[in-house]
Amino acid sequence: MSQFTVEPIDPYVPMKYLAALTDPVYDQTAPVSRLDAFFLEYLQDKRDLPFVYLTLQISFTLLPLAILLFVPAVTGWVWWAVLAVYMGLSNARFRGPYGLMQHCTSHRVFFKKKYGYLNHYLPWVIGPLFGQTPETYFTHHLGMHHPENNLPDDESSTMFYQRDSLQSFLQYLGDFFVQGLPKLARYLTRRNKLTLRHRLVRGESIYLVVTLALCFVNLPATIAVFIFPVVMGRVVMMLGNWSQHAFIDANAPDNCYKNSVTCINTNYNHKCWNDGYHISHHLRPAMHWTDHPHHFQQNVQQYAQNDAIVFDGIHFLHIFAYLMTKRYDLLAKNFVNLGERYADDAAVIELLKSRTQRIARPVLVAQAA
Repeated sequence: MSQFTVEPIDPYVPMKYLAALTDPVYDQTAPVSRLDAFFLEYLQDKRDLPFVYLTLQISFTLLPLAILLFVPAVTGWVWWAVLAVYMGLSNARFRGPYGLMQHCTSHRVFFKKKYGYLNHYLPWVIGPLFGQTPETYFTHHLGMHHPENNLPDDESSTMFYQRDSLQSFLQYLGDFFVQGLPKLARYLTRRNKLTLRHRLVRGESIYLVVTLALCFVNLPATIAVFIFPVVMGRVVMMLGNWSQHAFIDANAPDNCYKNSVTCINTNYNHKCWNDGYHISHHLRPAMHWTDHPHHFQQNVQQYAQNDAIVFDGIHFLHIFAYLMTKRYDLLAKNFVNLGERYADDAAVIELLKSRTQRIARPVLVAQAA
């Protein structure tokens, strides 16, 4: 294992150096229960067994609660109590784990081919509870974001925004809400990805029709179960994309080491399937979520040589909050000084600030020329 360790001698030197990783990996020696063995018969990859149990937890809690909110006999304080439990479980307990489970199962098929019909359960049944309109996440993420790698043809690119500015983020978010789907559809047409475009239109149309119909059945329940989650879910996703691609080297915006970020040793990686390893995810999008810590350790020299930005102990919500409040000192405090590249906090802060500057389109045109 390649590691860089050094004893800090200056009180102003960044205090984070690469330490032993605590993020989750697959344990070959873990005992397998009879129930585990039953589920494993259906899975494409045995390492995805935790996804089965998360899916069951959501199915036996959120799904019944969502149905209960539509039951006419449930009214008054009982309805509000059900809503409180539903919102608490949905947003505090399950939103992150579900969203990143869908992310993982979009990149790697969940169930074996002969049980392929089960692969529709997450995007079409469970996903809508979290505002994931069927097929949209898949078509956006795998149809556009990864192929374009946050470059100009990625319609959700962060490049052309000042990434430590709340005003810029609100512009970015507003553009996504108003133009995101039309831009995605035009992109898929332009790239001749017509099957993905069909999936996008089909999923959005069915979701819209069902939601409108349910408004006439029970408007408060429809708002709680179908409308609010879409707004909340898309805000969270764009906030995540903003933070994951907040630090971009304008001289090499196509370099995955220099247009993304990695977060290690954080509870977020345990809860959300190592989502903090965003650099390696862009380097190898199909890599299994349990392999990212090992891949990082094996390639840490490349991270250092490419001036990759790695944080220890914080995750994307921290990054977003620190950027919006311009607390570069807190970002520097958690910055991992791979290869002893930087002498003090000031040098780290200079690097971080240089990576959040808006990249003007004429600059890219000049580089291409």
